[in-house]
Amino acid sequence: MQEIIDEVVNKALKGKIELHEIDNLLEANAAMVARRLVIEKLTNTKLPSIGSTILDYAEIKNRNAENVIGGIQIPVGVIGPLRVNGDYAKGDFYVPLATTEGALIASVNRGAKVISKSGGARVKIIFDGMTRAPVFKLSSIEDVIDFLNWIKDNFSKIKEIAESTTSHGKLINIEPYVLGNNVWLRFVFETGDAMGMNMVTVATEKACEFIEREFGRAVCLAVSGNMCSDKKQSQVNSLHGRGKTVVAEALIPHELIKTVLKSDSALIHEVNLRKNWLGGARAGTMFQFNAHFANIVTAIFIATGQDVAQVVESSSGYTWTEIRDNGLYISVTLTSLEVGTIGGGTRLPTQREALSIMGVYGPGNPPGSNAKKFAEIIASTVLAGELNLLAALANKELGKAHLRLGRGAKV
Repeated sequence: MQEIIDEVVNKALKGKIELHEIDNLLEANAAMVARRLVIEKLTNTKLPSIGSTILDYAEIKNRNAENVIGGIQIPVGVIGPLRVNGDYAKGDFYVPLATTEGALIASVNRGAKVISKSGGARVKIIFDGMTRAPVFKLSSIEDVIDFLNWIKDNFSKIKEIAESTTSHGKLINIEPYVLGNNVWLRFVFETGDAMGMNMVTVATEKACEFIEREFGRAVCLAVSGNMCSDKKQSQVNSLHGRGKTVVAEALIPHELIKTVLKSDSALIHEVNLRKNWLGGARAGTMFQFNAHFANIVTAIFIATGQDVAQVVESSSGYTWTEIRDNGLYISVTLTSLEVGTIGGGTRLPTQREALSIMGVYGPGNPPGSNAKKFAEIIASTVLAGELNLLAALANKELGKAHLRLGRGAKV
């Protein structure tokens, strides 16, 4: 086998075959080794760590990545126990976070401790729907009106066509948006336990073929017309939701703020208003009135095989605080949390194990319940991260924590 690999490597170095063609000449894992050797020689580097990462390319090929040469190691830590009082997630959970940022896991863990001691986070999912928005070109505004009326009158047939491509996806709405002679149809699907982006793309393409053929006066220029809106911050996602819109809240007794967080409720509240809201407004943000949603969402996404680029919209949201007689009220609202427990990177061995830690891997019973449980856990974890960071800022200990846990310095 080594002789065959060496022969393929030599041909690639001489330009006789391209990197992606190596997959056609060798079995999957041998192709991964050969490709890595080519890159080492072409770039005059050694890649022992990338090469030593345990990875079965046969599991990944034609599913998760192409031209694979190995894997990347990212530390995975856990926070918890975090008590969650949701409709789907009920009880104490340990949550895996994959990150290279020192102090992040410790920060979220302290927030989880305080929330759990306060009785846990209460969570609700107030919207659930994955979207895809093709853009259509029509000749005139008269045709646009006819088109909109036709879509409304034929929704049942469009739904039947779209759902014929999937056993789990359910078309629940089509939202039209008009600009001149351009129309975007924002298809909204329930997708069960899958994040569902590929599912709704296939279903929407099928529906568009039917619309073009039967209506006759509309041309679909792109199945994604950016009104979806995928991997982008957008007003439509913030207002209408994409994926899951989730709210998590907790009431933290003033005494726990004082004894565990070593802080003051009124000061935390003031930091939230002046930093997250006033500072966010002055900076010109529109969808990120929070301290660091992205930190927690990204770490969970990497650990569990989610589409990491969707952190862009999945970390959009708002942190709200109030001073009450019996404690500090804090809530987080994630408007567009796009997650799944089946499909995509969730099927990879380490990601599968990370999801299993929380008891959410695979399809739920009933369908969709595992993804909703996962979303409730994520929102509760974000709440823990927000609470502790606001306290750290109020205590003027943020820099000290990073020096101690991010640089190993004694402070």
